[in-house]
Amino acid sequence: MQTKDQMIDAIQRINPAAERNFLQGFDWHALRRYLDHLQVTLEPRGRDSRWRRPGDTAAVVWRRSAA
Repeated sequence: MQTKDQMIDAIQRINPAAERNFLQGFDWHALRRYLDHLQVTLEPRGRDSRWRRPGDTAAVVWRRSAA
């Protein structure tokens, strides 16, 4: 099992713009989910893509304007 630091290193290899301080604010499970998603993005797109949006996340998010 990867440590949180190892996952952050792996994320930064795929997404160099992701800052370590920002990533450290997430728990192990959130980092694992993000790393899995990033790894799938390296594969060719198509019908057989293996990444699926977790059931506990909304497909579309919106907010009402404060004004």
